[in-house]
Amino acid sequence: MATQPQLSPQRAETLALRLAEQARVALIAEARLTPKPGLVDGRGSGAHQDLNLALMERSACALKPTFYALALHSWLRPADVALRQQVGELGRVGEAQMMAATRGVNTHRGAIWALGLLVSGAAMLDGKAEATAICQAAAVLARLPDDRAPRTFSKGLRATQRYRVPGAREEAQQAFPHISRLALPQLRRSRAAGAAEAEARIDALMAIMTSLSDTCVLSRAGLTGLQAMQQGAQQVLDAGGCATLAGRQALARLDAAMLQLNASPGGAADLLAATLFLDGICLPTD
Repeated sequence: MATQPQLSPQRAETLALRLAEQARVALIAEARLTPKPGLVDGRGSGAHQDLNLALMERSACALKPTFYALALHSWLRPADVALRQQVGELGRVGEAQMMAATRGVNTHRGAIWALGLLVSGAAMLDGKAEATAICQAAAVLARLPDDRAPRTFSKGLRATQRYRVPGAREEAQQAFPHISRLALPQLRRSRAAGAAEAEARIDALMAIMTSLSDTCVLSRAGLTGLQAMQQGAQQVLDAGGCATLAGRQALARLDAAMLQLNASPGGAADLLAATLFLDGICLPTD
């Protein structure tokens, strides 16, 4: 008969620290990944005027205590309204800490939502589950109500309503299909085909961008920008990905198009960070 994990504070703290550190590492790895179309990377600020790599890294470090608290409070707990509301409150505290660290610049609000749910999902499953199971656990939480959440309309929510497309909330409630069905499989396919790690990670980003209704792009460039993003990302993958010359040329064209449209696929970047988090804590068996 299989033994159940011991409900000890020491075990919970060890797991929480590991998950929080992996979340921090994933956010920094996403920010440093270069080149990314329209996004902050090692070259510069992309389509942003108020963001840079140093600010993104400072934000990621400021969020580590939030991910630690989320993991600690979620460890081996069932998904219920009480946990959902606690996760929501911890996320809002983390957002305030992020804004204090960045002096009011929104660097990772979307990542707090996606990564926060996945950190909680991993802790609920003792940190040992496969990526699909963690996404499912996070989805159960995301579907529950949080009555304490402020009734405000973010740019992302306004974009989903205006263009009648799913956004970050629906992505989480559907168990992060852009991660489990697109990004993680592409990441592993590109690695298996011999791509360098950075190339495989950019290919994973492209896989997300081929179909995501990225509200950051919609808010800045409307449907024209979204179509340019999706079609350009598909062209990169169709050309063989970033390990090929044709793929890199297609990526350069996509980057130029995003900059011309002043569009930055921040939603896709958040999901890439979440993909790297899951890739770092899960065995590649699912």
